[in-house]
Amino acid sequence: MKKLYLNRGKDESLRRFHPWVFSGAVGHIEGHPQEGELVRVLTAEGEFIAVGHWQIGSIAVRVLSFEDEPIDHDFWVRRLRVAYEVRKAIGVADCEDNDTYRLVHGEGDNLPGLVIDMYGQTAVMQAHSVGMHVSRMEIAEALKEVMGERLANIYYKSETTLPFKAELGQENGFILGQTPDNVAKENGLRFRIDWLKGQKTGFFVDQRDNRSLVEQYSKGRRVLNMFCYTGGFSVYAMRGGADLVHSVDSSQKAVDLVNDNVELNFPGDLRHKAFAEDAFKFLDQMEQDAYDLIILDPPAFAKHRDAVRHAIKGYTKLNAKAFDKIRPGGILFTFSCSQAISKEQFRMAVFTAATLAGRKVRILHQLHQPADHPVNIYHPEGEYLKGLVLFVE
Repeated sequence: MKKLYLNRGKDESLRRFHPWVFSGAVGHIEGHPQEGELVRVLTAEGEFIAVGHWQIGSIAVRVLSFEDEPIDHDFWVRRLRVAYEVRKAIGVADCEDNDTYRLVHGEGDNLPGLVIDMYGQTAVMQAHSVGMHVSRMEIAEALKEVMGERLANIYYKSETTLPFKAELGQENGFILGQTPDNVAKENGLRFRIDWLKGQKTGFFVDQRDNRSLVEQYSKGRRVLNMFCYTGGFSVYAMRGGADLVHSVDSSQKAVDLVNDNVELNFPGDLRHKAFAEDAFKFLDQMEQDAYDLIILDPPAFAKHRDAVRHAIKGYTKLNAKAFDKIRPGGILFTFSCSQAISKEQFRMAVFTAATLAGRKVRILHQLHQPADHPVNIYHPEGEYLKGLVLFVE
């Protein structure tokens, strides 16, 4: 294993167990490691401090261990078993009414660059680093050992998440088993998961708890679910007793999928209607006071720090339109999944929007990602999902 030496004084963050080595901290490397290769990280004085995957870019090493240990089959089994035990402990794995959850959440599970979502007996595995891509077959073998008969299929979906410049020629596909069954269960509701062509791993697992909260507030309300994608919020709202649920997404494919999911759970229910339309245009044209529960869950407006200013304007504009149109006494669920946007920046954007609309607003809940998307205490950057539930007079 090749050795990477840090510049003098650049080991402080690693001693605090932060799992990244930035390129500016690298002094020199013995040899020429291939991208994705394991390297031992040493201080300028030659003291071992970590082992991890080497990658070209601003993050030079993603740390797998701060112990001088082999990264072998037993290592992957240990890490995956701990992750699985955590999901059982928090009550999302091995449940009769739920088989949809995140099994591995990158740095939050001390496996930076790796995401694994479970949908029934199918695991969808996604690599966000070249190292995890290189190790995918070893990880798959370890995953099968840990999950046993609970796992029948592993679908590898990393075409859009790996660094473009790595030129890996990666294609999505099954690396274990193969199944046409793509229906999974979340809190007793059923959803079709499009892991073949859908966003992320095919479903936004991170909104499970927040969907349940929407269900609690939906009884007797007229609900608008913007950026609906698979329609998770819509289906929960219907089970919660909403009088009417409208789902909006710019993608016709998403609209078809939400219609399928509503029909799967509430066949023939006429309370639901979906629209393939731009969100801002729909909000502009909709009638005043038409809805008294609105959900705003847009895609990330800022995927990097250079886009933060533009993103804040986008969140402000979007929320101002919702504040302007929502019926008095209405409830607004509003979210940001942009990691580059802080909780304070998001709240300020929403505050500004309320001011522009001239509405009195109370914060009822402050929302975040669920427990199966844990945040490594040494890696606060892992906290990305932010949400507010607001009462609008």
